[in-house]
Amino acid sequence: MIVDDAVVVRGLVSRWLAEETGVEVVASLRNGREAVDQFSRYEPDVVVLDIEMPELDGISTLPLLLEKKRDLIVIMASTLTRRNAEISLKALSLGAADYIPKPETNRDVTTSTTFRRELVDKIKSLGARRRRTAVRPAPAGAPVPGRPVAPPLAARLGPLPADIRIRPFPPTPPRVIVIGSSTGGPQALQVVLKGLAPIAARFPIIITQHMPPTFTTILAEHLGRASGRTAHEGIDGEPITAGTIYVAPGGRHMVIKRVNNVPVIGLEDGPPVNYCKPAVDPLFASAADAYGAGLLAVVLTGMGSDGAHGAGDVVSHGGAVIAQDEATSVVWGMPGATAHSGVCSAVLPLADIAPRIIRLASGDRL
Repeated sequence: MIVDDAVVVRGLVSRWLAEETGVEVVASLRNGREAVDQFSRYEPDVVVLDIEMPELDGISTLPLLLEKKRDLIVIMASTLTRRNAEISLKALSLGAADYIPKPETNRDVTTSTTFRRELVDKIKSLGARRRRTAVRPAPAGAPVPGRPVAPPLAARLGPLPADIRIRPFPPTPPRVIVIGSSTGGPQALQVVLKGLAPIAARFPIIITQHMPPTFTTILAEHLGRASGRTAHEGIDGEPITAGTIYVAPGGRHMVIKRVNNVPVIGLEDGPPVNYCKPAVDPLFASAADAYGAGLLAVVLTGMGSDGAHGAGDVVSHGGAVIAQDEATSVVWGMPGATAHSGVCSAVLPLADIAPRIIRLASGDRL
């Protein structure tokens, strides 16, 4: 179901999706009121929901749609303003599965290949996850994809797939934590950072979340409030200090450099890596060079495979890698690729990640 007050957007998105196998557009509607009133007629699996619409806007429509279908996948769409970034992140906390930034004008929508690719990829990836979980009941304690994940310790979710090899944790306790995430990441990051509160003053925590400009600014503010720590977008040349959370700014790759043997933030304006900018691989690879065996990398929920290659660099320099498990990931792309590459020392439910890091910090490798 496409819900957008711009007829150009509705028409374009409908045509794009008509060209994709396995996707059917069941409805193209002008506002949230129509979506709510006609929902039972169409029973969509995925809704692309604009934020700014007459009669009933996106943030007001969202909870009404989720009341009608608990496992509905809702992708919020908005232009890159601070207000819309705030609303999009609020929507994620209310149960939206993801968001997508829209080009500023209808003309830009028609010419943006990036918008088209990202939208189609999100719809197909999130829709596929919903179909899998609809066929196979989720284990006890597992969240519904697209819903916020509760922070209490997760139930054990059974053995890992046989093709995933787990490495022993290295003997060196972590001194620095780097985290990569994408789809579902903002909520997952809050769970992890809240859980790390007892030891967060002892480490720098450096994050790349796939997000555009403005959104990363708001994300850093939210993570600061959630964790009780100083959190901001990384600044080029800024020394890295314990107790601070650094978020890669949208549109720049964030890396770690050593200047006079002091680790500092570096921002780079190179091409996208794994179709992403910022990307996780450059952060992980540069952090591995800078910190060696004192580095712990965490790969959280997200589409694609960004982070898997950089996680290999972490391990080759003596560091450790933890990946989020499939059952608690909104999309098990990035953590799944990392887990299958054989570099992980643990593949854990989201709520178990922070407790395991706390144990590692105390010298417990088990």
